[in-house]
Amino acid sequence: MTSTQQRAALQRQIRQISNDVRCSVDGWDFKQYVLGTLFYRFISEDFTRYIEAGDDSIHYSEMPDSVITDDIKDDAIKTKGYVIYPSQLFTTIAASANTNENLNTDLSAIFTAIENSANGYPSETAIKGIFTDFDTTSKRLGNTVKDKNLRLAAVLKGVAGLDFGDFDSSHIDLFGDAYEFLLSNYAANEGKSGGSFFTPPQVSRLITQLAMHQQTSVNKIYDPACGSGSLLLHAKKHLDAHLIEDGFYGQEINHTTYNLARMNMFVHNISYDKFNIHLGNTLTDPHFQNDEPFDAIVSNPPYLVKWVGSDDLTLINDDRFAPAGVLAPKSIKSKADFAFVLHCLSYLSNKGRAAIVCFPGIFSRGGAEAKIRSYLVNNNYVETVIDLAPNLFFGTTLAGTILVLSKHKPDSETQFIDAGGLFKKEKATNTNTLTDDHIAKIMRVFDSKETVHLFAQSVPFKAIVANDYNLSASNYVDRVWFF
Repeated sequence: MTSTQQRAALQRQIRQISNDVRCSVDGWDFKQYVLGTLFYRFISEDFTRYIEAGDDSIHYSEMPDSVITDDIKDDAIKTKGYVIYPSQLFTTIAASANTNENLNTDLSAIFTAIENSANGYPSETAIKGIFTDFDTTSKRLGNTVKDKNLRLAAVLKGVAGLDFGDFDSSHIDLFGDAYEFLLSNYAANEGKSGGSFFTPPQVSRLITQLAMHQQTSVNKIYDPACGSGSLLLHAKKHLDAHLIEDGFYGQEINHTTYNLARMNMFVHNISYDKFNIHLGNTLTDPHFQNDEPFDAIVSNPPYLVKWVGSDDLTLINDDRFAPAGVLAPKSIKSKADFAFVLHCLSYLSNKGRAAIVCFPGIFSRGGAEAKIRSYLVNNNYVETVIDLAPNLFFGTTLAGTILVLSKHKPDSETQFIDAGGLFKKEKATNTNTLTDDHIAKIMRVFDSKETVHLFAQSVPFKAIVANDYNLSASNYVDRVWFF
């Protein structure tokens, strides 16, 4: 079976689980339980492979828990980040799920034990609380213990039936593919709430290629509003993991999505010591400020999100915002978009790039946003502005604009790309998508900075100043500037 056929088969099986369970559990909760169970299966099989070490005569699931001595436990936690005893393995629990009258409480105890196994070890922050949203006692599963166990057993059996083949490199990819399919499927179906945690794969590829362009290696990559980690993981796909030297960093304000991001790292075979995901408000409680700047930053922050802005008088003295001399506005129409931009700029290294999805309106409005644009242009930080087609993102039909920031531009021109005409209509979902050819076209002109009729134009600094620092691509593409 080819990888494409395997992927299609996986997706059919996942849909079948949905049909079996979702009549009783709504879409959002179903996603949480299936993703949590998929994660549970992954770390169980990953830990089993670690213990068996390729020896066909060893069958970890059939061993007593006493096989894990204190020394083995210590080594395992330092290597894998956690311990799972034979009695706690996914296969063990799934095998008896239909007859286990204590299934919901047994699962809860197992998840707590896995998390607690890392207490006092470097992996503690990577896995602590990771199963919080897999609430096996929730009334969302049913009003009685019998109902809860019935639905939990259905999910366990469904995930147990997913065929990942032999446990090799393709097996890991298939786990990641299944995880990504679930995330993207529910992001699309959950509308605005779903779109806030997952960036469509095609847009993710474009953003990561822009941020990592011409960098054969980066020290680390960062997403200040990382959602489920989809942008960071596309960076892993774009570059071999060893070329991202110090790993993957992110911050996420939503607790459920924060847990998904950490699960996503494990499922995509990123070791606990190669990712650092924090929970919290990036704008008012930022992490990593004292760390070395990042060579690559990718972000799709929420459009027009509310923030405290000028109501917090200390923010104007914050090193991230002070250089612009003004805070991003907090009015009903103009919100925190430029706060995220300035945050990214302050975290960017002198050799790196940041690629940030922004609401198009911030590039032409006046007031504080115009002052921030003047700061960015006057200091030559804006490399490229790319207008995208509408209806590319989950949860909104609005078009997005990618702002590419750089601190190492060779000249003072700013490139504008009008890619609003690049999209493929997906009839089944009534959405638009970017194809590989579209991405390649954008990247070619981004690299060359050539003028392309009705598509791309590099504009002199004086022309942007004369245009009141307007940075909308439609104002510049296919015009002649005599400066």
